[in-house]
Parts: sequence; C-alpha cells; structure tokens
Amino acid sequence: MTLYDITRTLTPDMAVWPGDTPVSFRWVMRIQDGEPVNVSTLTFSAHAGTHADAHYHYDEAGLRLDQMPLEVFLGPATVVALDVQEAILPEHLAGLDLARTERLLVKTRASQRQDTEWDPDFPYLVPETARLLARSGLRLFGTDAPSVDPQESKTMEAHLLLNQGPVAILENLLLRDVPPGRYELIALPLKAPIDGSPVRAVLRAVG
Repeated sequence: MTLYDITRTLTPDMAVWPGDTPVSFRWVMRIQDGEPVNVSTLTFSAHAGTHADAHYHYDEAGLRLDQMPLEVFLGPATVVALDVQEAILPEHLAGLDLARTERLLVKTRASQRQDTEWDPDFPYLVPETARLLARSGLRLFGTDAPSVDPQESKTMEAHLLLNQGPVAILENLLLRDVPPGRYELIALPLKAPIDGSPVRAVLRAVG
C-alpha cells in the first residue's frame, strides 16, 4: 500500500499568513526535569499549515467545523498538476471530467515552497473557476496554496462561490512528491465549533 503524507509539518519557524498567530510549542512537563511524562502546550492559528476551512470562516451563517459532514474529507480524490503562475482559469481544468470527480486536489508550483517561506503571489482560483467547480457537483477542493483567494482579497469571492456547491476546502497541501492520478483522501479536521482546523492529510494510492 502506497501512502503519501501531504501535510506540512507544524514547527515554530513555519511561515503563516501575515498577521496571523505564529506556531509555538511550550513544555509544561519534561522527563529530563524529573517529571514522569513529557507534556506540551501548542499554540497556533486554526489555519496554520495544512488545514480545512469551515464555511463559517468566510460566512457568518455558514457551518462551523463540527457541523460539517466528515465524509467530504474522506474518499476518492483526483490530483492534477497545473502549470500556472497565479490565476487558475477554467481552461486549466478543461481536460477533467468534473462530473465524475468528487474531490479535486491541484498541484502547482506552491508545493515547491519551503515551510519556512511565504510567497504572497501564490496560485489562486479566479471567480469563473470557483463557479465552475461549485456547479460541477464537486464535494471538496484542495490546493497547495495558502488560500483559494489571492492574498489581497477582501471579498473572499472564490470561497463564497465554492460554498454555493457546497464545496469543502483544504489549503496548504504538500503535493510535491505526489504523481497526478486517482487516490483515496483522508484529511479529517478536529471536532470543534470553530472556523477551521489543521488536518493530517494523507493520500492512499488506488488501483
């Protein structure tokens, strides 16, 4: 069985969205200090590293993470490689049978970015592409970029258009070593009434 771990590692030097909470770890107990166990406290944004967006992240009336169906984060997925610099246009997906695609993960140059680096010009969905995906019956869209919208967006248009599907969103995937093809996705978020959560995202080769 071939497994691909497509999760970015949470570390204190991980680059996060400008202005967001950095990742930090603090030891509460240490065996080396005479305690019986090691215990740590973790502090980070709900959108640090590889994460799932709840609809509530961009829609005040949207579902919070604990209300979203688990099955959207688990099941058949298609990985496609796109040679794009920034905007992902509808024609970039022209070769896909979207009607037969439940979960779509796009691999772009963003997968080459190191965890400690931030690229403000990451690939993103233009509204026309987000609208196409929402109308296709897609259940989940995943990107190796930090967001489906460009960094400077204040309207979150791609997020909102995907929500019309509704399409669940995974962001900041690490697809560097994953060949395009069909897989089983496992990317379960934490159960909490919040706007998002880091996930441990894994692809299992099928066929």
